[in-house]
Amino acid sequence: MTLTEQADRKLFSFEFLSLNLVIFFSFCNMSVFYSFFSYLARIGIPEEWRGFLVGLEPMSAFMLRLVAVPMLHAGNAAMAMLVALIMIVAALCSYGWVVTIPGLIALRVFHGAAFVLLVSASMALVVHFIPKGKSGQGFGFVSVSVLVPYAVMPLVTEVLLRYTQNEAQIYRGVTVLAVPAFVLLLVLRNRLRSALGGMERALISRPKLDEIRRDLKEPGIVLLLAVNLFLYLCYASVFFFMKGHAAVSSISEVGSFFTISTLVMIALRLSGGLFFDKIDKIRMLQVFMLLLVPCFVLFGYMSTGRSLYLMAGYYGLCIGFIMPLLNALLFDVSPPHLRGVNTNLALFVMDAGFFLSPYAGGAFIASGRSFGSLFNICAGFILVNVVLLIVFGNLSKAARKQAIAGNNGRAQ
Repeated sequence: MTLTEQADRKLFSFEFLSLNLVIFFSFCNMSVFYSFFSYLARIGIPEEWRGFLVGLEPMSAFMLRLVAVPMLHAGNAAMAMLVALIMIVAALCSYGWVVTIPGLIALRVFHGAAFVLLVSASMALVVHFIPKGKSGQGFGFVSVSVLVPYAVMPLVTEVLLRYTQNEAQIYRGVTVLAVPAFVLLLVLRNRLRSALGGMERALISRPKLDEIRRDLKEPGIVLLLAVNLFLYLCYASVFFFMKGHAAVSSISEVGSFFTISTLVMIALRLSGGLFFDKIDKIRMLQVFMLLLVPCFVLFGYMSTGRSLYLMAGYYGLCIGFIMPLLNALLFDVSPPHLRGVNTNLALFVMDAGFFLSPYAGGAFIASGRSFGSLFNICAGFILVNVVLLIVFGNLSKAARKQAIAGNNGRAQ
């Protein structure tokens, strides 16, 4: 029995769950960097360098993922994940003594390389354990593995900062999460050998560059990647600048915003997994993208803790629907042997968003503009996404009509 046949019967296999746990541990090491901009100020880094250094790690991931995407596949991903975990431990332990601009530049590049290798390899594997008919449920669960760290770690970090000298001690402490990840990967490698033996060779081998080029010429793929880019530009802006906005708005603590919004996202994805595969994904994406536009506009008017809690729930509701549906839609329109490639290309544009947002947003704020103005620009980006999804929907309808006409012609 092939792995594909097994996946058709069962989503929550040992391999799928183990890979999701590794993804969870991977994002725990990233979610503690929500206050890195403020940390750089405390260690004396000049303001003009802070946005650049915050964005340098995702920028490195952005650039290196272009190399990783065509190189990684199901056959070599497990070993790549083990190497990447070792690199991440080294990076996290180094923040305590690297306090100069040149040193931080080198460290952020190294950290970005480790993170992109680990996550890209994880995604190259996990897509082979998601049946197409359960893409919404599968990516809903994967996104929970990504989101839980962002719900827990900022809140935990805020508490731990009362008892530690600075964030560097917390970065070093997160390395303990590498231990269970190592154990899982060592166990998983043996199981993968037998599982991969039943797969078609095309699925476990390196994709050809010509196939990737043709893939990137598909209008539907390009449109969905563009939607991902604009979404992550906005998502990263909330992640990196909500703390600063709360400070100037006299809101005491922003950790609760991330906790509430992320818990709402998690609740939606855990309870609505099967629902995601039964609805019209394109239409629902259009609806919730449209609802997200006023959400970003209203961020600029938050001034109390109560408004922060309400906006956190509203934001979590919209993002909670959008992200798994967007990933599932990209999965559905991708050829089976390129699903890992396209999933990693979506991560590539996520890296772009997390690099460009703090760099451009930091310069925007440094020029004297307000955080509310920055969130208004994000609202404009989300409105662009609504238009792109309408275009994608029209292309999909035309493709379905053409396919039906072709089938009727062959039948006659």
